[in-house]
Amino acid sequence: MYPPINSTPTDIPRVGYIGLGLMGKSIARNILKAGFPLVVHNRSRSAVAELVAEGAREAFTPAEVAAQVDIIFTNLPDTPDVELVALGPQGIIEAAHPGLILVDNSTIQPAAARRIAKALEAKGVQCLDAPVSGGDIGARNATLAIMVGGPVEALQRVHPVFLAMGKTITHVGEAGAGQIAKAANQIMVAAQMVAMGELLVFAKKAGADPQKVVEAIRGGAAQCWTLDVKPPRLFNGNRQPGFKAYMQAKDLNIIIETARQYGIPLPSAAVDTQLFNAMLQNGMGELDNSAVIGILEALAGVKLLE
Repeated sequence: MYPPINSTPTDIPRVGYIGLGLMGKSIARNILKAGFPLVVHNRSRSAVAELVAEGAREAFTPAEVAAQVDIIFTNLPDTPDVELVALGPQGIIEAAHPGLILVDNSTIQPAAARRIAKALEAKGVQCLDAPVSGGDIGARNATLAIMVGGPVEALQRVHPVFLAMGKTITHVGEAGAGQIAKAANQIMVAAQMVAMGELLVFAKKAGADPQKVVEAIRGGAAQCWTLDVKPPRLFNGNRQPGFKAYMQAKDLNIIIETARQYGIPLPSAAVDTQLFNAMLQNGMGELDNSAVIGILEALAGVKLLE
């Protein structure tokens, strides 16, 4: 059904990318700019057409991508999407060939990453769960932090491609370890977004200028990426993504489910999950994750900008 592929790796690996969303398209573009032959697939064809115009080849199914490449990336919204693309009808498994490496940039359940790796291992495919952090800015600027779980030898093969995507590449452990690291990352990200929203609402309602408060505390122990990047956008009335709130909520729900599996108490993350789920219930899911301040504004009866 699919054309045969030479299983001997070339000096420059052929790369496939599936999932050309807010971050995926930028990552794929950087891979292409770095000189790797690229095959792309996405449900929405406009993103495919854009990259084809820049030199990529298009494919119409995940299996069609897998048949043509040495390394195949996925960057998809949630666990069921990755499982379908990897193991479902016309999925990667249907055109899997010895020597193929699957790299998943999505954020999914660690247990699912392990299931996918085990299923594809029987086909001679090595898997890396390699979620990323840095948002759309990091994806565009190739400054992502990449957290990798899976075989070291597969990481060594993919490393030149990772260099086209990010500035920090860390091998965390075996299959699933990259997803555990990303979950830990998202615990901290959510906590920072909520804490930032709380301090801004606190300052506003208690009678201080939130902009001057941020200026004052950024030079001390409260300094962090969130305070450096997000307040200027909020003060300009910009709550557009960025990193969408519904994705933050999805990640937090993965964290809570994984914590439940292992009996891990996460009281702060549980509250943060409720706040981000409230964003979805209030029609705010497409906004930036920093827009969680909107829920806090409603609870406090105050607006940051008024």
